[in-house]
Amino acid sequence: MDLGLSGSRVLVSGGSRGIGRAIVEHFLAEGAEVAFCARGATGVQQAADALGPKAHGTAVDITDAAALSQWVEQSASTMGGIDIVVPNVSALAGGSAPSIWLDAVKTDLLGTVTMVTSALPYLRQSQAPSVVLISSVSGRENDIFAEPYGAVKAALSHYGKTLSARHAHEGIRVNTVSPGNVYFEDGVWGKIERETPDLFAQCLAQNPMGRMAHPDEVAKATVFLASRASSFTTGTNLLIDGGLTRGVQF
Repeated sequence: MDLGLSGSRVLVSGGSRGIGRAIVEHFLAEGAEVAFCARGATGVQQAADALGPKAHGTAVDITDAAALSQWVEQSASTMGGIDIVVPNVSALAGGSAPSIWLDAVKTDLLGTVTMVTSALPYLRQSQAPSVVLISSVSGRENDIFAEPYGAVKAALSHYGKTLSARHAHEGIRVNTVSPGNVYFEDGVWGKIERETPDLFAQCLAQNPMGRMAHPDEVAKATVFLASRASSFTTGTNLLIDGGLTRGVQF
């Protein structure tokens, strides 16, 4: 299937490792040009060196709204516009302290809002504009990541649906992806496996398929939703959880 992504200009945050890195790689494989950011300068540079000339990496703290907006502007200038936006960052915040809640809101929610808002003028000029938000199954069900991570991810899913209705008349599609447990060695589940193996075993056992997802599996679905091949899909929340959640979607 031709996804129609050749020549597309894509923004991805959190793109130096894990799900974000896999998303960048799959867009590049489809012939797109990608500007990505992450907080760590070393990781960004290493990723950019490995990904090739069509990948433009920049170290950005997405909780700094001015810096994030400037990065969007610079990326649009470098690539000659923006067609697709994939905000993919999280503080992975757990705990009830107000400072932890604030960090989660500033990173997961406001980082996404600022990125999308800054990119809207360019999306309006695109021939195939699309936004894919990265939420989580924790935004649908009460699990060990419920507070504040799950609450903020639920807000992201609501925000995505709101955007899809607001901008449908402009041809800007907005969808959300909600991954289940996604394992990579330097990710949250890799850390849990090393530090609390009993908890990891309990969580792994809850996955009906007997394993957690690979970043690649989330990335492929994200790239499809963003592409012209999914041109009549907007306002959806796609679960990629291996059957982890039990609720029925009506």
